[in-house]
Amino acid sequence: MGQVQPAQEQKRNIFIEKLKVIGPGAIIAASFVGPGTITTATEAGASFGYALLWALVFSVITTIVLQMMVARLGIVARKGLGAAVRDQFSHPAIKYSIVAFVILSIFTGSAAYMSGDLNGTSLGLSTLTGWDINVIGPFVGLVVLLIGLSGSYKLIEKMMIALVIVMSTVFVTTMVIAQPDLGGIASGIFAPSFPVGSIITIAALIGTTVVPYNLFIHSSSVQERWHHPSHLKDSKWDIVVSIGMGGLISASILITSGTLMRGVEVETVADLALQLEPLLGGWAETFLAIGIFSAGFSSMTAAALGASITISSILKWENGLKNWRFKAVFTLVIVIGILSFAFNVEPLAVILFAQALNGILLPGIAVLILIIMNNKQLLGKYTNSLKVNIIGGIVVMVCIGIGAYSLLTAISDLLG
Repeated sequence: MGQVQPAQEQKRNIFIEKLKVIGPGAIIAASFVGPGTITTATEAGASFGYALLWALVFSVITTIVLQMMVARLGIVARKGLGAAVRDQFSHPAIKYSIVAFVILSIFTGSAAYMSGDLNGTSLGLSTLTGWDINVIGPFVGLVVLLIGLSGSYKLIEKMMIALVIVMSTVFVTTMVIAQPDLGGIASGIFAPSFPVGSIITIAALIGTTVVPYNLFIHSSSVQERWHHPSHLKDSKWDIVVSIGMGGLISASILITSGTLMRGVEVETVADLALQLEPLLGGWAETFLAIGIFSAGFSSMTAAALGASITISSILKWENGLKNWRFKAVFTLVIVIGILSFAFNVEPLAVILFAQALNGILLPGIAVLILIIMNNKQLLGKYTNSLKVNIIGGIVVMVCIGIGAYSLLTAISDLLG
């Protein structure tokens, strides 16, 4: 017995040490699980049951592949993706054209999604709780602003970890309570299908998970946590666990919706609460409100963080979150979101414009990442292996397809 106890204690200590590694990846997971993802996953389940689970799994794998590359860039080269993109080109016209386009795309997208997340979160919470929507929106925006102005990376990281834990508790628990069909889930994951009318939903599921500004956030955030290539294993563990958990949250929402709402027309994420009432009783609305708030709060923080980190990196501002220019960009994104909410500005046109820019930016950034990750002068022996390049090439092709579809859809909607 004396030998068994130390072995068990050692395993427990190893597990605890691995949990302590979680951080930068949790920021990415908390970022892509926002009101948009909740709504898309709910609609996917209600419309197609479990059939589109494979698209969600594929999007999580794609995200993991891209985030692992940019994390390696940050840890090995000590350089953010923005700075790496800028330094990749020597010709001034090419360099500054790319810099201007990336800044415009990321800032516009972040501001648009901030506005959309603030509206979605406030509407969801107001519907579920009865609180005044005009109070919820500005209050949430101001809290996010104060967190950003603190200039504390550790505070943001810990907050995002906590929000991922809350979201996973809420949405995974509701999935278990719903008692889904395990055979149907397996079929949805391992037998890909394209039900009639599902292409838009598939693109939306992937597009809300593979987010361009998360690539910039990750390449910078890992530098706050790790400082040597020997930490690459820790980073990989963080990415797989954290983003895998984010994917599980999204999948839980889709599965719950597919179990309880099949054939129901979804108008807002609050509709899911009605389906949970027979299972959770009076707790249904409260439970879901906590999940929606966590998703919206984390996504809004990441949107402002994404714009600030991207611009800071590409313009090579020093001191990260503590730089006054970083805080100015963070504040501007939040203020745009609050003002659009306060004046009831319909963010649809801005979101469509941001979607069109994202349709060009996502595949462009994916290609640039692949080029940068094969730069031996920058990464030395830590450049992509042949296997990673093949996987990365497939990911790039998928991103080009998603980007082209997003661009065409946005143009069609704007013209229509």
